[in-house]
Amino acid sequence: MVEVEDQLIFTNLGSFIPGSVEKVVKDDAPEEHYRNKFLATAMFNLKMVDTAGGGIRKMFNYQRARFFPMPEYDLSGGKVKVTVIGKILDLDFARVLARNPRLSLEQIIALDKVQKRKQLADEEIKYLKSFGLIEGRKPHYVISATITASLADEALKAHYIKQRGLDDGHYKKLIIEYIEKFGVSHRKNLEKFLWDKLPDILTETQKKNKVGNLLSALRMDGKIQNNGYSKWSLF
Repeated sequence: MVEVEDQLIFTNLGSFIPGSVEKVVKDDAPEEHYRNKFLATAMFNLKMVDTAGGGIRKMFNYQRARFFPMPEYDLSGGKVKVTVIGKILDLDFARVLARNPRLSLEQIIALDKVQKRKQLADEEIKYLKSFGLIEGRKPHYVISATITASLADEALKAHYIKQRGLDDGHYKKLIIEYIEKFGVSHRKNLEKFLWDKLPDILTETQKKNKVGNLLSALRMDGKIQNNGYSKWSLF
């Protein structure tokens, strides 16, 4: 075991016998096969472990009760690595757990991928959307506003906006207002102005592309024009 700030990391050589963590969590049943069944039975009889085969699901439920991220399993490289995070990563995720105690572990595990910005499988996307738990476009999904918008916590709402972003019309209006105030403007200045207003979920490259798309759209609408050398002015 390795202990780092806000994390515990466990590693063990060998394959993961059940094959799938999701299967273990879903089935909620003791494992039928053990690498050393005699040792497992002896440890259980001596009360060195409190259950036979139920520890994985219990660990997920412990994290759930604290509104912490779900445990992460890495089964590559001929070993099993488990990372347990001991802090709240995403306030939206924590609020959803706090206010929706009837969510299944399967739903929470899928939502956990959203807060960690991990890629969702098509079936996971369809599954979460069927319950109205996520919104957005692939691959940038966020926890649905139908959950967060009902919360009175203004800090949470602000956090949601930073994750999801605003509609393009809002950003276009900001660009026009900026050029009206400062005159001919270099693209770098416009990027700097918009940077912290764009969704946090976007990478640097995606933010640059977003600004470029907004400028192109405004030019095609006849609102602004390119004066060369990446300088923009009102049409």
